[in-house]
Amino acid sequence: MKLSQYRYEFSQDMIAKYPAENRDDARLMVVDRKTGEIEHRIFKDIIEYFDEKDMFVFNDTKVFPARLHGNKEKTGADIEIFLLRELNRELRLWDVLVDPARKIRIGNKLYFGEDDVMGAEVIDNTTSRGRTLRFLFDGSYEEFRETLFRLGETPLPTWVREKVEEEDAERYQTIFARNEGAVAAPTAGMHFSKHLLKRMEIRGIDSTFITLHVGLGNFRPVDVEDLSKHKMDSEQFIITEQAAEAVNAAKRDGHKIVAIGTTVMRAVETAVSTGGMIKPMTGWTNKFIFHPYQFTVADAMVSNFHLPYSTQLMMVAAFGGYDHIMNAYEVARKEGYRFGTYGDAMLVL
Repeated sequence: MKLSQYRYEFSQDMIAKYPAENRDDARLMVVDRKTGEIEHRIFKDIIEYFDEKDMFVFNDTKVFPARLHGNKEKTGADIEIFLLRELNRELRLWDVLVDPARKIRIGNKLYFGEDDVMGAEVIDNTTSRGRTLRFLFDGSYEEFRETLFRLGETPLPTWVREKVEEEDAERYQTIFARNEGAVAAPTAGMHFSKHLLKRMEIRGIDSTFITLHVGLGNFRPVDVEDLSKHKMDSEQFIITEQAAEAVNAAKRDGHKIVAIGTTVMRAVETAVSTGGMIKPMTGWTNKFIFHPYQFTVADAMVSNFHLPYSTQLMMVAAFGGYDHIMNAYEVARKEGYRFGTYGDAMLVL
């Protein structure tokens, strides 16, 4: 498969700037991956497609306020910092992206917040766009983290909306988020409300949680036509013994496994054994799934409508069948489905 095969007719007004008023009121397109048949539903109808003891696998990562606005010493130039990951707790070292990157050199100092309450020094150029910062802060680690996150804002992608609003802090998060570490939300999971989870429980549908800390690699453009040459950024993930056993038991008993989002699919396909079961695992994955690919764990998946040329679109097309999914995206465009982070959802069966 080539990059150019993942183009579809797209315009910016297809992107949802705001989520549905109620999480489970987004539209749901249901696609049969054997026949390509399409149904149009509301997200809360999803449970009608599953039976008692079927297993939904969710990603419980929690987004932290990763975007900071600051100034460069001496010149006062505006600088935006995007926190990627903590490298060293004691030394307060963080891997970050800087914008504009060309203005920053090793040794530069940056200041954040009113009265420059937080400082940082650039100590390394880690990538063409990235830097390592050492934050300068007098106080305990807990006070440092509190200050850092207070100064940060919700990292809603700028292609969704330029201005972040107060409500985004709660809305750009799943209701079951608990393990902090993501700089982007696992968007498929954002459609689940407390009421819908309760209805699942009453119906006897089971669920379990894995953690994959979503990174900016999700949005990094693929810049090679030959997809086999694209390298995914690594993302940290955790599959506990309890989660692995829950999935494996459901699979052994013939129940459906439902991956809620591309992040869950990447994690379970990374941890799968040759026998088709998943292993407890903690580590990093840079698995890039695109057609042709033999999926082992999930029988169904939920995903939002992704942008052209994106790795998420490539994974969904690998699972649902390239022709079926690209046709479904064309139907979605014509039917006015909302695309992107805050958009509508697709269930591939």
